[in-house]
Order: sequence, then structure tokens, then C-alpha cells
Amino acid sequence: MTETTALDTAHAAMHAAPNDDKARLRFFERLADSELFLMLTEEAQGDNISPEVFDVADGQFVLAFDREDRLAQFADRPVPYVALSGRALSSMLAGQGIGLGLNLEVAPSSMLIPAQALGWLATTLQHGPEEVQERIAEFLPPKGLPDNLLTALDTKLATAGGLAQSAYLVATKSEHGATGHLLGFVGAIEGAEAALAKAASEALTFSGVEAGAMDVGFFAMDDVAAGLLAKTGLRFDLPQPEQPDTIRPAPGSDPEKPPILK
Repeated sequence: MTETTALDTAHAAMHAAPNDDKARLRFFERLADSELFLMLTEEAQGDNISPEVFDVADGQFVLAFDREDRLAQFADRPVPYVALSGRALSSMLAGQGIGLGLNLEVAPSSMLIPAQALGWLATTLQHGPEEVQERIAEFLPPKGLPDNLLTALDTKLATAGGLAQSAYLVATKSEHGATGHLLGFVGAIEGAEAALAKAASEALTFSGVEAGAMDVGFFAMDDVAAGLLAKTGLRFDLPQPEQPDTIRPAPGSDPEKPPILK
């Protein structure tokens, strides 16, 4: 029996509630975070790839699948392909007038995603958090945030394995009496701050929650504040993957450097 994937689940939820904007947002978030296997006309040459483009009545589409066996089942023959994230694929196709055929004929999440929707996704993913300065006087237990945001944070941070030891969500009170919420990352590796802040921002965006509902902060493991976060906050554990051997990054693995269409 074929394993149900995160995209299958999100797709089913979206179609079960066609008027629910939050369900649609969650599907596109899962699409952005998923590893996809894109069918090619020939083997990738470095960062240059040549996707197989199909002409149908609704326009031009490339084909991608969220499992290698699904790609193999559809093609029914050996075909070249490349693995890349949904966010890299949407960035690559943005402005090309090309849509995405997702899991066609081989999964419950089979669908055609038009070029306009991929363009919207690419634009949405470009939005980032704004840096502000605020001195926090007190950490408090979090309250009043919607459950779908907590679920989105848990899911999103599971994709940020190895970038930090843990994260804590707390309510805050500033020195001037202003209240809010903070997601505090503890033990972030050097250079990962921007990626973690963007992940938190995306969790807000795709939950349909206003960006100002939560701030992000970074703390060393021996900071006094880190101990206060642990005592007060809701903890999120980030997966700690095993250190792989050094390999050349696959095309599309760097969201800032999408593959080059040939």
C-alpha cells in the first residue's frame, strides 16, 4: 500500500474544505517544503537542468512527484530527474508561464497547479521578517495564539533540523509595557539566523496570522534568557540529523540559487 505523504494529506484537507483559505495556505506551505522529483529530458549538467515540458489544453506544465517511486510508476521507464524543493521549483518557474503537474495519475494529490499559482507562491516565499529593536522585561507563558499556528510552527521547525538545538514560544512584556509573543531559538548554528527567522515568518504567513503576532529572537545555550525561556515557554525540538559526508549540493537545494533552465 502506497504511503500517504504530507502533500496527500494537505491536498485532501484543501479539497474537503474548498472555501477554507487556511487549508489552501497549508497545502501551498507543504508544497514549498516538500522535496519533489522533477522529470527531465536529459541528465542534469551541473546547475543546468532541462525539465520535460508537456503541452495540454490548460497550458504548459512540468511534472514533479513527491516520491521517486511515484515518478517511476508514472513514467513506466527509466527517466532522468532531479530532486529539489517546492520553493526552489516555484522560484525557477516564476514568470515562465509554466505550471506544475503534481503527482499526476499516481497519487490522491494528483493535480495541475497553474503558472499563476506558482508565481503567487514564489512571491509569497520572498516575504521576510523585518528587524526591530525592543528590550524585553519579562517572559510569560504563551496564550491567545491560534492552534493552527502552533501546529504550523511544529511542522515548519521539523524541516529546520540541525539549525538550532530548540525553540521556545513565550508571551513577552517590554520595558514600555507592550505585550506580544516571541519565538526564541536556542543554540542556533552560526549563519542560520536568517533561515530560521524566515521559517518562523512563513509559519505565520501560511497560517493566515498577521506578521506582527510574533517576534523572533536568538540566544546562546548559556544565556540567562535561554534558561528563562525553558522555564516559561512552549518548547519545540528541532531534529538533529547525523552529519553527512561532504557532497556536492544537488540542483535546487539552495533556495537562493534555483536551478538554471536550459
